[in-house]
Amino acid sequence: MTGWNDLASLIPRAPDWQLDYPLLRQRFDWIAALEGCEQDASFHAEGDVAIHTEMVCTELVASVRFRALPRAAQEIVFVAALMHDVAKPACTRVEDGRITSRGHSTRGEIMARRILWELGVALETREQIAGLIRYHQIPFFLLEADDPRRRAFRVSQAARCDLLAIVAWADAAGRRCADPGDRQRLMDNCELFDEYCAEQGCQRGAKEFASPHSRFLYFRKPARDPSYYAHDNTRSRAIVLSGLPAAGKDYWIAENAADVPCVSLDAIRRELGIAPDKPPGRVIKAARERARAHLRAGAPLVWNATNLSRDIRGRVIDLCADYNAWVEVVQVETTVAELHRRNEARDEPVPRAALSRMLDRWTIADLSEAHQIALITS
Repeated sequence: MTGWNDLASLIPRAPDWQLDYPLLRQRFDWIAALEGCEQDASFHAEGDVAIHTEMVCTELVASVRFRALPRAAQEIVFVAALMHDVAKPACTRVEDGRITSRGHSTRGEIMARRILWELGVALETREQIAGLIRYHQIPFFLLEADDPRRRAFRVSQAARCDLLAIVAWADAAGRRCADPGDRQRLMDNCELFDEYCAEQGCQRGAKEFASPHSRFLYFRKPARDPSYYAHDNTRSRAIVLSGLPAAGKDYWIAENAADVPCVSLDAIRRELGIAPDKPPGRVIKAARERARAHLRAGAPLVWNATNLSRDIRGRVIDLCADYNAWVEVVQVETTVAELHRRNEARDEPVPRAALSRMLDRWTIADLSEAHQIALITS
């Protein structure tokens, strides 16, 4: 079985910077799957996604900026470039006679996270790659956005913008457009994005705010001044757990928050006699009612559920924020082998097919979502 070391060993390095794309395609089926996936010829006259990806990697490895990076950053940037269109086969369709792959960046982040987790990539490295994939199109059009500063600040919470500029530049360089000027404009926009992020103080790391509460409110309330020091009016602490079944959420609670009231969706489901495969509406309604009781009283609470998607997690965070709670997201995970071992040891194991569906919506929280984020491996 291939792993991260197998992939890392094929990332070009000095002095020859040799790219062996055929071997990469042979070793990894998610690269081979790019073959035959058609693209809109207006912006991809070079051919299918496989051809484009090889061209992107070739341009990247030949670039001065890539070669000047430390080795760890080279690995992150190269793999992000290699995987930036990994979701196009799943997202490509024809609409009104045009080929589109709308949504491939967001889905690509999730697919890459799963692939890299299964390869055994370290959490921090994996998430840097996933962030670059999620936002790899942003540098093309950022300065045309209604609020480019806000968009750049949000991106910086999940991806290093200087590395993102390199990945996007390679994406632009590794293509042929029906109008050659389009390719150059995309490349120029990547350079402008990098310069803009440097001016805004978010080029090499997450944008810093006056306080965690200032950051939390900035991303929740439009038109807020990012330099404003917000008065901390929080009344309680809410811990929102996030993680796959058997990742170790219950263990984390027992070790770190055993004395904090816990709203557990699994416990409520058992209490109400609702099977795991039944609609969760009654369970969620009961959980929110119990959470409100704690929040109204200004009491702390733990919300224990999988909360794998940003949308689901966001609804819980919104509820807590409505009652002026300080929100911490605790993201818990473990290795593939350990997760399956723990799951099979449960009284009621989650079917592997159900786990696979959960992995198809697995996201990791970033600091645009909450006051604090804790990433825990168990």
